[in-house]
Amino acid sequence: MADDADIRTMIIDDHEVVRRGIAEVVDRTDGLTVAAEAGSVSEAVRRAELVQPEVALVDLRLPDGTGIDIIERFAEVSPGTKCIVLTSFDDDSAVQEALRVGAKAYLLKSVRGSEITDNIRAVAAGRTLLDERTIDRRRIDNDDPTAALTPSERKVLELIGDGLSNREIGERLGVAEKTVKNHITSLLSKMGLQRRTQVAAWVASQRAVGWKS
Repeated sequence: MADDADIRTMIIDDHEVVRRGIAEVVDRTDGLTVAAEAGSVSEAVRRAELVQPEVALVDLRLPDGTGIDIIERFAEVSPGTKCIVLTSFDDDSAVQEALRVGAKAYLLKSVRGSEITDNIRAVAAGRTLLDERTIDRRRIDNDDPTAALTPSERKVLELIGDGLSNREIGERLGVAEKTVKNHITSLLSKMGLQRRTQVAAWVASQRAVGWKS
């Protein structure tokens, strides 16, 4: 029987065998309990609104949408739920997108059951994590894309990460908004990115693993 103090966990995966396997791991772990399961975006949103889970394990690919859709909807219907992406896809852009919408961790399905439950506990306690192998690979494979930025561009990068608009960045730095736009155009080119939102996602992902400019 679940204890009232157990961490209420929701599992979202369209493959029933996978979902049930994860549920068994969670349910047999002290301090954790499965509050709900779902196999689609619509089902997940409906059930989360009813049970308000503390932590949700979210697959990225679902029949009627994506895990990103779920995380965005949970912010409305179950704002207290902390989401962990649990997926088969080891993709840097997916990591950044998940972090951009508020995911607290990104795990591959190849991890051990104990790693999943450890991450549930850590995220429930307020931590933001990434799968260590993903972090290590990214550190090894990716050169620092900010290496060519000027000091001014680095400041703009940080402030974009803080959520400031171009106007607010200009006011903070004491420069014209047009100058800020020019800095952004330049840093996008140097970092190999196309949109401002990608910059914000990149900063969020790097801060999650202890990056400092």
